[in-house]
Amino acid sequence: MKKIYFILLVIIVLLAFFGAQTQLFSAKKDSPANMEKANEEQIKSLSPARKILVVYFSHSGSTREIANQIRESVGGDIVEIQTVDPYPSNYVALVMQAKQERESDYKPALKTKIKNIESYDVIFIGSPIWGGTIPQPVVTFLSEYDLSGKTIVPFCTHGGYGEGQSFTDIAKLSPQSTVLEGFAIEGNKVKTAQPEIAKWLSKIIE
Repeated sequence: MKKIYFILLVIIVLLAFFGAQTQLFSAKKDSPANMEKANEEQIKSLSPARKILVVYFSHSGSTREIANQIRESVGGDIVEIQTVDPYPSNYVALVMQAKQERESDYKPALKTKIKNIESYDVIFIGSPIWGGTIPQPVVTFLSEYDLSGKTIVPFCTHGGYGEGQSFTDIAKLSPQSTVLEGFAIEGNKVKTAQPEIAKWLSKIIE
């Protein structure tokens, strides 16, 4: 009789041990690091199905940093929107010029030309936030190219006040396009933005 009790006790101990191991494995599998890695693998496996272009305008370099991180995640091509006449480096002069252009709906001429934009299926469009919305060079870009039927994904960098009207204005300028959820981040956080970018991309990429 004692032998039977001993065998039952051994079985109970073994079941408890393997149960604990299973929970430990599950916890490791669902850890933030592994979930982030799974998100990145999902993004990389799905993005080749469509031809992607990351196009952006950047003045200080913050939006350029985010654009490069997005491109590293989704692949595709990347193009910087550059104006024929560069913007001033002085902050006050820049703010004044941007305000004048926005109020007069001035569209600065672009040095950047994209000849085969019709071949892209998904276009990420990035910019800083000037005066609560997209800078006029981005308005020029959206006015010059027919993006009908394409999927547009906006992203922006800002000084702490969020995306403002930028995503709404991009949608208004692209009435025949599908505009997905955008991504906004403060300019001083761009160097460590990759986890947030991966989380955002995992939600919007099908």
